[in-house]
Amino acid sequence: MEQLVWHEHPTLRRPVFIIAFEGWSDAGDAASSAVQFLSERWSARPVASIDAEEFFDFTETRPRVELDDAERRHIVWPPNELTAATVAGVDRDVVLLLGTEPQMRWKAFCRQITDVARTLDVSLVITLGALLAEVPHTRDTSVMGSSQDPGLQADLGLKASRYEGPAGITSVVHQACHDAGIPSAALWAAVPSYVPGAPSPKATLALVERAASMLGTSVPATDLEIATAAYERQLDELVQEDEETSGYVEQLEQRYDSDDSDEVTAQSLIDEVERFLRDHPGE
Repeated sequence: MEQLVWHEHPTLRRPVFIIAFEGWSDAGDAASSAVQFLSERWSARPVASIDAEEFFDFTETRPRVELDDAERRHIVWPPNELTAATVAGVDRDVVLLLGTEPQMRWKAFCRQITDVARTLDVSLVITLGALLAEVPHTRDTSVMGSSQDPGLQADLGLKASRYEGPAGITSVVHQACHDAGIPSAALWAAVPSYVPGAPSPKATLALVERAASMLGTSVPATDLEIATAAYERQLDELVQEDEETSGYVEQLEQRYDSDDSDEVTAQSLIDEVERFLRDHPGE
């Protein structure tokens, strides 16, 4: 069975491949929302999809029954949809994957991604993620960038990851890219740990801006900026209502504002990645 289903084979200019997966690496829905936002803002068109049949345990990640406009029932499978777009003002295009982390056959799944990258002559793969971390909502969202490619580290100001332990799907994607000779980088946004269930337009905006800057462009994001302002006001109100949380946020602000805030925030993100992977070795 062919897992990679092509709708068209577009001709693209040195495309950058931006990837996000819904699930544990998507705190505040920030990473998936960032890819969705970029896809809509750049008017991306569908080019391919990865068939779910070989990669999911449907008792764990169940398909959905939905009704269309004519009241006809149809099945919606766990999506891994690829789109492509032309970005005005830069000499490269983009491919985007908004996916769902699979349960099975990770190596085969990642081969679908590297097959797309080879077919479309991708010049760089960027994965987006977001994690709960000890950061205050009252400060700029920290985005940590990492890569195992020394050239990308120097050119884009990225760090080398020194993590050892159980891996998530994005780690396997980066290893597959390395083995295929495709440069890759990871961006992780920090979402305040005291609001674990709320969507974070602020982290989404930070990922959108950082990803766009790596392409050498910017993206109008007024709607995200408005949503971010509302998000901050709502959290201000909630924090003020609880003395314990208010004190905790003040401590986070003091640490964030210290001279070593960059190191503290980066370490907080690294610690959260390591904690989750070690606590969820089967995922």
